[in-house]
Amino acid sequence: MSVPLARFEYVSEPRDSKGPVRERRVDDGVEELARWLRDQVAQGLAAAERAPVSVWDEASRRLVNAQAPALAGQVRSLAAVPRSGERWPARLLEEYGLLHLLVRAHQRRSALPEPLRATIRSRVGFTVAKDEVLARARIRDRWYVAAVHDEPQDGLTARRVWLRGLGTGRPALVLSFAAAGRPLDGSFTVGTAFDADLAFYPGAQPLRALVAERHAAPEPAEPPGTSIAELLDSYATALSRDPWLDRWPALLAGVRLARAEGSLHLTDSSGAALPLTTADPWRLLAVSGGAPVTIAAEWTPTGLTPLTAWHPVEGHVPLR
Repeated sequence: MSVPLARFEYVSEPRDSKGPVRERRVDDGVEELARWLRDQVAQGLAAAERAPVSVWDEASRRLVNAQAPALAGQVRSLAAVPRSGERWPARLLEEYGLLHLLVRAHQRRSALPEPLRATIRSRVGFTVAKDEVLARARIRDRWYVAAVHDEPQDGLTARRVWLRGLGTGRPALVLSFAAAGRPLDGSFTVGTAFDADLAFYPGAQPLRALVAERHAAPEPAEPPGTSIAELLDSYATALSRDPWLDRWPALLAGVRLARAEGSLHLTDSSGAALPLTTADPWRLLAVSGGAPVTIAAEWTPTGLTPLTAWHPVEGHVPLR
């Protein structure tokens, strides 16, 4: 599985975004990307270590011109892999493999089921208007706010809000964006649950959603944590539907910090463990005191990134 390099959701709809003209441009761009990928593998991965960043920037620029912005962002980010430490050849080959899979899926999209076609269009760079999302079937539940995480993205600040349905157990991701210095959506309070209808964006593994209608004010709630085994089962199911999935929400109960083979992990009472991506565990250690806690995190191919911890006295504590 690859390093999560691109954030496919964070793209804007380009000009001339509808109709057959853009479809042809994207098809041409995808065909050119297929040839570029074959060339990179044929030249050997050792060449990538000495290659200038312009190798990836030029390929990315051509995809921007072809109106495939999500593909362009993923190709552009590949330039960092050969300079990212040990095992970079394996990681770069994995990324090339996922790109090749996306190219082939796009070329064969007419033979694929509609939910998977929607996923492929999103990964290439086609967006769905909010009105179209809100017109889809909605899911009502009490939605628990597990974590809120802000991250710079292409000159903007992206806010990821992770929700968990207390009745359905379903995860949801609400995204919002703002220019530097501008306020983001502040209507979500970590540690609360709110009764609402959510409308999910189309895809083989629907995750991103819009809050269509709120039925009551948020109230404090207990975090609905799971075991590590349950997290990995849900992730495996999601990955079977969307092989390009780059992060999955984790809400783990009764986990504690541990060290294994020189690196930090979270482990639960069953002995299962997951590696942590953070190099600074001190805030988590201070909150937990070494005791089991409930953690909200993002599970990625590189490990677990803790976002929030819950303490029986302190309540929720942000970790990033």
